[in-house]
Amino acid sequence: QVQLVESGGGLVQAGGSLRLSCVASGFIFSINSMGWYRQAPGMQRELVASITSDGSTDYADSVKGRFTISRDNAKNTVYLQMDSLKPEDTGVYYCAPGGETYSGGRYYFTDKTFGGDWGQGTQVTVSS
Repeated sequence: QVQLVESGGGLVQAGGSLRLSCVASGFIFSINSMGWYRQAPGMQRELVASITSDGSTDYADSVKGRFTISRDNAKNTVYLQMDSLKPEDTGVYYCAPGGETYSGGRYYFTDKTFGGDWGQGTQVTVSS
């Protein structure tokens, strides 16, 4: 079974930084794309960053230039470095594996979370 354990969240002031970690098990990590999602209070989950098995990355416009996703396959871990944090970044952050599709010469992350279980997530709170 897929298990995902997120950590690294906390309370920071606007402009601060956090690094989130997600340790995965129950699937072959190295051949899967991974995504970071967040859920703000009263909102639905949204994908904020993704990384394919070959290292291609994508970001939501709202975090582009501030967040960096990376992975360490030897540790079955995906990271999210968050810099220049804003109050609107507040929410619970989750990781999840995804699929991949090929288009225009590169692979892209595809969402495969429909109806699935999520980890406990890690809370990020950014104060103004």
